[in-house]
Amino acid sequence: MKYALVNAVILDGTKNMEPKTGLAVCVDGEKIVDIVPDGGSLSGYEIIDLNGRYLMPGLINLHVHLPASGKPTKKPKDNVKLVKFATRNKFTWKILQTICEKSAKTQLYSGVTTLRTVGGVENCDTVIRGRVERGEIEGPRILASNAAVSVPGGHMAGSVAYEAHSAEEAVSLVKKIAADKPDLIKLMITGGVLDATVKGEPGELKMPPEYVKAACDEAHSLGLKVAAHTESPVGVLVALQNGVDSIEHGAEPNDEIIKAFKERGACHITTISPALPYALFDRSVSHASEVAQFNGKVVFDGIIDCAKACLKEGIPVGLGTDTGCPYITHYDMWRELVYFQQYCGVSSNFALYSATLGNAKIVGLEEITGSIEKGKCADMIVTDGNPLENLESLRELYMVVARGKLIRKPKVKKMKNVEYELDKFLPGRAN
Repeated sequence: MKYALVNAVILDGTKNMEPKTGLAVCVDGEKIVDIVPDGGSLSGYEIIDLNGRYLMPGLINLHVHLPASGKPTKKPKDNVKLVKFATRNKFTWKILQTICEKSAKTQLYSGVTTLRTVGGVENCDTVIRGRVERGEIEGPRILASNAAVSVPGGHMAGSVAYEAHSAEEAVSLVKKIAADKPDLIKLMITGGVLDATVKGEPGELKMPPEYVKAACDEAHSLGLKVAAHTESPVGVLVALQNGVDSIEHGAEPNDEIIKAFKERGACHITTISPALPYALFDRSVSHASEVAQFNGKVVFDGIIDCAKACLKEGIPVGLGTDTGCPYITHYDMWRELVYFQQYCGVSSNFALYSATLGNAKIVGLEEITGSIEKGKCADMIVTDGNPLENLESLRELYMVVARGKLIRKPKVKKMKNVEYELDKFLPGRAN
């Protein structure tokens, strides 16, 4: 397609973005080929008048699990049993693939034009990545991890993570995962909120340091970066000191942790969304135990404190949703920006930058996407309201542009009960 988007208010995705008007964004195929003054010659382009709406880069979600939807349940699911069922034959595998493809499409239709998976079932993530790249299905650009590496009794072991029984087996599993050409390797170093059985001990260290180092060394030798699930200070420190490149979630920081972040050159991926329901919902709604709620609040505060400390020290901080933990859907990336502003005290400009060009820089895509610039991929979204004034303007989109393809008035099916409960925690709402 060859078209020009005119009469828009452009928010270009840069850190100090200011609204720009009087410009036409010219797209040819997948690329932004020029940005020129409105009213000039646009011969050969289809003119698309945005009538004063806001045009900004597509969102980038750096923490996604495609197999899950975020639909809440009264009792925790047996994820190991579900994965065994999904992988038992070609028919059930196809059902799994279809679910994951639907999740990817939902992310796209809600404004996420690039996502990063951090734990999936076997090689399903790279299969879907390939189908998107070949144009066989609609979906965002995908940076895929496939299944993660955990340990017996570790986080998500046997579902979206393989079990390593030794450092040597951790290396073997990294090689196995790398055979399908993923974009990164994911390690499950600590437990999660629901793994803990005692108050005050969420994020118990599960993976021995020697396993972490062996897995990281092998991944790096193959040219792959390593992301790590870590929800305790000891877990964060073990991860950083043994070669992890990104801390997913995080925990209450200290001077030693900040020093380790800097020495490693690592980044922090903030995921406030999944911790909020456990920490702040009434237990009659979340169905969390008293222990889970207490530990959820520890993790919630730790994630926020880690993000604040990293921002203060100039350590890169990215955003992701951890879809699909309970109540965390594939259409709610906008909420993570709201929480980032609300709980970490950043400006709307910085929240938008973090979810676009900032996230692109973290994963090495800043020359391809993340901002509206000549020569970059045409990954954009259009809103009726001004996101700089109210980030909730991202909730309903007028248009999504993914690698040049126009998706007009995108619609996604939403869970009303999830929307109702989460909306109570938006700024200015009674809860």
